[in-house]
Amino acid sequence: MAFAEIDSKLGKRIRISGSYWDYIAHVKHREMSSLKDEVFRTLKHPFEVLRSRKDPEIHLYYGHHRDKFLCVVVRHLNGEGFILNS
Repeated sequence: MAFAEIDSKLGKRIRISGSYWDYIAHVKHREMSSLKDEVFRTLKHPFEVLRSRKDPEIHLYYGHHRDKFLCVVVRHLNGEGFILNS
């Protein structure tokens, strides 16, 4: 069950479960714990989206948070996607 579903700028429905968001925000990247809204905003309104050079299913959505860049890494599959990292 999805914790959140966001329609990205590329027209993909991006999903993330609550348990995976907790893992990202409290284990992998603790600095992201208070940036959930900015992550979702970056998916909807990135200033740039790049496709991975190594894996064509991986997209990097770039946004701003204050004076820093925010990169949300998403895998697109079958018209949908899921957040891998942020």
